[in-house]
Amino acid sequence: MMKRKNLLLLGLACAAAVFAGRAHGNAVEEVARLAALMEWKPGTVAADIGAGDGEYTFAAVERVGAAGKVFATEIDTKKLAELRGEVAKRKLGNVIVVESKEADTSLPTGCCDAIFLRRVYHHLTEPVEFDANLVRSLKPGGRLAIIDFAPRAGLDPVEGVPSNRGGHGIPQKIVIEELSAAGLQVEKIVNDWPGDSYCVLFVKRCESKRRVTSHLLDKVAPISSKVPVRAMTHPQPTSHL
Repeated sequence: MMKRKNLLLLGLACAAAVFAGRAHGNAVEEVARLAALMEWKPGTVAADIGAGDGEYTFAAVERVGAAGKVFATEIDTKKLAELRGEVAKRKLGNVIVVESKEADTSLPTGCCDAIFLRRVYHHLTEPVEFDANLVRSLKPGGRLAIIDFAPRAGLDPVEGVPSNRGGHGIPQKIVIEELSAAGLQVEKIVNDWPGDSYCVLFVKRCESKRRVTSHLLDKVAPISSKVPVRAMTHPQPTSHL
């Protein structure tokens, strides 16, 4: 387990070095576009998965306002300490730093209206388990945004990830397949995201109507099965007149 975590950390560090300029871009502008796409409003609870130095977390908290909240998750111990220090320095009571795991967001259940992963998904070594926890962390009707890029030549492959990634990066099709299998529904695809990336927006299906329908059917079925056959036929003549 420790070896796999070290591989994940090494991959994230390499990616950060390769894309230091192009990948970071303008966090404020990119988050503004993300907020519009995901329909954030004052009071929105969001999560930045793999927050790193917190650049996008701090841009996000400006968008959700004092009534909102941003969870910033990170797996690297050093980055966690630095992030907590920066949050304390800025006196941001509505930014919660969370230590995540390889297969778990470590976020509370049903805590978020919006979750985003920016150039993080292709580093996941246990995507099936992690995806299940992303879904668990979303509120019904909540949205998930995956910002990532297709595999590129010239980049070292990420160790420990599934072989279907096809190199450093991840095909958009794989992202859609995996998160659809986890129970999310594609809402929108943006192919011109900054940094030669794409953004796939998912929504968590609201299960309330489905549960109500299922509950009603469960009640109706046993009753109808007990109705005598003659009660569903036309009245028959009787000799007891």
